[in-house]
Amino acid sequence: MSGSHEFVVVANRLPVDIRTDEAGEITWTTSPGGLVTALAPVMQSQDGAWVGWSGSAEQTLEPFEADGMHLVPVPLNAKEVTEYYEGFSNATLWPLYHDVIVEPEFHRYWWNTYVEVNQRFAEAAAGVAAQHGSVWVQDYQLQLVPEMLRRLRPDVRIGFFDHIPFPPVELFGQLPWRQRVVEGLLGADVIGFQRTGDAANFLRAVRRFTDHGTRGQKVTIGQHWNRPERHVRVGTFPISIDSAKVDALARTEKITQRAAQLRSELGDPDVLMLGVDRLDYTKGIRHRIKAFGELVAEKKVTVPRTALVQVASPSREQVQQYKTLRQEVEVMVGNINGDHGSWGRSAIYYMHHSYPFEEMVALYRAADVMLVTALRDGMNLVAKEYVAARPDLGGALVLSEFAGAADELGQALLVNPHDIEGMKSAMLKAASMEPAEQRRRMRTLRKRVLENDVQSWAEKFLAVLQHMPQRTSHV
Repeated sequence: MSGSHEFVVVANRLPVDIRTDEAGEITWTTSPGGLVTALAPVMQSQDGAWVGWSGSAEQTLEPFEADGMHLVPVPLNAKEVTEYYEGFSNATLWPLYHDVIVEPEFHRYWWNTYVEVNQRFAEAAAGVAAQHGSVWVQDYQLQLVPEMLRRLRPDVRIGFFDHIPFPPVELFGQLPWRQRVVEGLLGADVIGFQRTGDAANFLRAVRRFTDHGTRGQKVTIGQHWNRPERHVRVGTFPISIDSAKVDALARTEKITQRAAQLRSELGDPDVLMLGVDRLDYTKGIRHRIKAFGELVAEKKVTVPRTALVQVASPSREQVQQYKTLRQEVEVMVGNINGDHGSWGRSAIYYMHHSYPFEEMVALYRAADVMLVTALRDGMNLVAKEYVAARPDLGGALVLSEFAGAADELGQALLVNPHDIEGMKSAMLKAASMEPAEQRRRMRTLRKRVLENDVQSWAEKFLAVLQHMPQRTSHV
């Protein structure tokens, strides 16, 4: 069972947003994600296929062509969306992998559905990959796919990239199906993580929960029946953004004018602070707002001369913890604005919706201080977008040491978001930083972000995958 596509991406979602109009006609638009940007050239040059869910329950679509890619939709019914996606992926794995900031839920029926859906993704990939082709599986929703695919198609090279943190064994060990997940990942030839700590955590999990040997960054899967011995490479490949695109957009007259207009609409504050996040409990939004509120209350900053814009795009609104978080954030913002705002001037401008990317780049250009205060984050691309959007070398980045970006962006002001006093000090330092120091820090940050873009991330991973030994067709 083999297809004709030399390169196959398997991800939870297809790289397009699909809509069905009243007449039943299906239309699609390309999703703006960085993964699509990174892989589109590879897909187009190698006749690539992309396996993923359309994003709608109970929708069955035939494979179709879009933007030079062959798209293979994997259908999910409403029960599977609830149990595999909202349940096991986002109420079990997500909190478990993010330091148990909220308590994970362990339900056997969620796990069973996760297994079934992963099998369906593996079968779809097996059906389109060419003989001796390459398959790249993406992220925590599909951790069982590598092993399942290896059983179906031992001839293909398989890569897996984990976009979120991989937890320490003391936390990962809580998962009742921990060994199954580790074995699922070890079906890959190359397993990539954002940070060296994540790779080290995974290797510890291999040693703790399996009998496979590890040496350095290599796991040896011993011979079993008629399966030959093989090696799995575990590596660190920090993801990035299309930094040249952001940089070019930020330089346009339209964006420069819009940035000035935004500042004017906000009352031309002396210092404009900015937070941009999905409304997620991992992002440290409450900690950031608490720190800002205390600075205002202590009169270390004054309103309206200093303002905070917090963009919190809606996320997983069916999950209870996210509903609770929204209520808590909105109460905090309301209290601070009630205590310290004035007619027509807020201390915090809170926006619970998404904006077009051009508007976000204008906001980045307008902001004097960017606050990225995640409690745990695989990477955090907002930090890199802010840096890429500052060709003027202005602005200061306050960055959580618990975000993967902290490994690369050492010229940011690094903070522990649990340390409210420390965060307040960093915010004040960022707000009063001399232009010469801003330029010095931002020049170094930009060099890193512009040189290590999302294209080079994909190229580095795929280069390692292509150097792995070719497999035979025998199971």
